[in-house]
Amino acid sequence: MTPDPSPPPFEQALAELESIVAVLERGEMTLEESLAAFERGIGLVRLCQQALNQAEQRVRILTEARLDAELEPFITDD
Repeated sequence: MTPDPSPPPFEQALAELESIVAVLERGEMTLEESLAAFERGIGLVRLCQQALNQAEQRVRILTEARLDAELEPFITDD
């Protein structure tokens, strides 16, 4: 079995994580199945957290760049 080299998009990872939580909450899995699902869930949590951290960093970069910008008068072609 070869691992998928590209991680799933944030939305897909979050949806899978929610699905795993729902299955674990039902309590119908064996201990081994539960541990495997939990392990997958932890990986997805880390993936989602990394995506959120990257998004936050991008927002900070964009907003900080705008704070240094000089104001210019708004002129329309009317």
